[in-house]
Amino acid sequence: MRTTLPIDPATATIYAEGWQSWTPTRWYSAAESPERPVDDNHRRMGYGVNAVGDSGFAGLGLLAVRPDPGEPLHTFSTTRPDDVPTIRANVHGDAITVESVDLVEQQRIAVQDDTAALATWASRFAERNRLPRPRAAPTVWCSWYQFFTEVRESDIDRNLAAIDECELAVDVVQIDDGYQSEIGDWLVPSGRFPDLAATIKRIRAAGRRAGIWLAPFLVGERATLARDHPDWLLPGADPGRNWGQRLHVLDVAHPAVVDYWRRVFEHFMALGIDYFKLDFLYAGALTGERRGEAIARYRGGVGLIRDIVGADAYLAGSGAPTLASAGLVDAMRVSPDTAPYAEAPSGDASSPGLGNAIRNGAARQWQNHVLWTNDPDCLLARPEVAERARWASHLTAVDGLRSVSDDIEGLDDWGLSTTRSYLAGSSPP
Repeated sequence: MRTTLPIDPATATIYAEGWQSWTPTRWYSAAESPERPVDDNHRRMGYGVNAVGDSGFAGLGLLAVRPDPGEPLHTFSTTRPDDVPTIRANVHGDAITVESVDLVEQQRIAVQDDTAALATWASRFAERNRLPRPRAAPTVWCSWYQFFTEVRESDIDRNLAAIDECELAVDVVQIDDGYQSEIGDWLVPSGRFPDLAATIKRIRAAGRRAGIWLAPFLVGERATLARDHPDWLLPGADPGRNWGQRLHVLDVAHPAVVDYWRRVFEHFMALGIDYFKLDFLYAGALTGERRGEAIARYRGGVGLIRDIVGADAYLAGSGAPTLASAGLVDAMRVSPDTAPYAEAPSGDASSPGLGNAIRNGAARQWQNHVLWTNDPDCLLARPEVAERARWASHLTAVDGLRSVSDDIEGLDDWGLSTTRSYLAGSSPP
């Protein structure tokens, strides 16, 4: 497919959908250049190895052009979530050329508001593929942005008590990264969680649902699983480095991996967990030396998780191939991680930072309540968070999955009032 459109180079705008949750995604002017990764590791983790070119724009499954503000929106897109082509565009003078080596559908949408126009495209996509209607999202307290990988059972217990004492409208208490010994060794507790089952029992006894974090496709090189079962790893697939180690990808076509996943998720379900935050899902769509369609492998893997945990469990995806996840998850992270700081220290647009999270979250608002419930990431309202009022205003405006991630005892009056209002679905004070 190759199409050239006349544009007004002074007013034309281009929307390029990113490969996954963290990939820079926004509307660009025709004169701008898209963000590029600062190094190879950011490219692998945040952009997709086939998505970044040396010039021009790249949309994964969707690229849209408005030649000037008064014209219809021209969309170039996939028609199915199991087929996510790379669509490239280059501006040359008063024209833009859009091309893809794959079959791409073209539409003209006569809606002037950009978010509403893309929501129209999303509604057609959802109807064509018979996607389930997004269901009501729970409210969540998450351990990550306060305790990170050092979270302890006592941190969960203290905040569980504080949630009750402050009468916060929290449905789910979700334990994030740090309960497990290594990435991939999900059933081996860290020293900070000697009795995860008892912790889950206390959460449920307090009248809350219990949630857990996993990166199901990943295995760290320090993990016992990587040492004992190297044949379970997908040869040639490189998801990058994190947690101070090289990462590997589980081969979900391996019968033993299917059995392992079943043991892991059935174990957590038996503990009473019914909310799963599935992170770093991009790894499931990487190619390796073994032949097989990457998107089909990814969708089959997440579909397997859904089959194991059942229709009633809530799945929140993150670091996930966006359009390839349609119909698989209940909530989708639509941005890089937020952070207590405004700008990412790495300088990369896919890295954690409040500014990066706001950019993507605002640009992807058209997906909300159509493809899934958008997860714009957690409210951080403690005093040391940079620009916390700006962050709270953004989260209220985009109105997706409402989650918070502070040590409740450390909130000042503004932070507690804002947290209470946000969880209750109100505007910040």
